Amino acid sequence: MLDLRGTPCPLNFIRTKLALEALAPGMLLQVWLDGGEPDRMVVESLEGSDQVQELIRDPQLDGSVQLRILRG
Repeated sequence: MLDLRGTPCPLNFIRTKLALEALAPGMLLQVWLDGGEPDRMVVESLEGSDQVQELIRDPQLDGSVQLRILRG
């Protein structure tokens, strides 16, 4: 699990990408982000990536977002 709430752009994307690269294919990465721009930027950047097999976005009641990213 990677909690990046409070982390500014583009650091949240860079840290997510590095954590994803460290995983073996088929493993799951959970990332917590602030809603709004951080959420949008990370999701848009990962959607076209060959490293992502599946990305599930789960908005939370507190305004944050949980991403579950399956490494491709």
